[in-house]
Amino acid sequence: MLVLNREAGEAFSIGDEINLQVLAVHGNQVRLGITAPRQVKIHRAEVYRRIVQRRLEPAGLEEDHPE
Repeated sequence: MLVLNREAGEAFSIGDEINLQVLAVHGNQVRLGITAPRQVKIHRAEVYRRIVQRRLEPAGLEEDHPE
């Protein structure tokens, strides 16, 4: 995992088309702005886990947790 330190107003890029900017930091909450092409799906981790689980349920499969 790459770990970056950024302050409010600073940004970083992923490839040529995805940019993330730290908009604000309040205590333990960070507000991010994300610029990406429309076809790039962006979900919070807990939402994405539910999406994956719903896809696996009809097949009777369980999600792997390598953590």
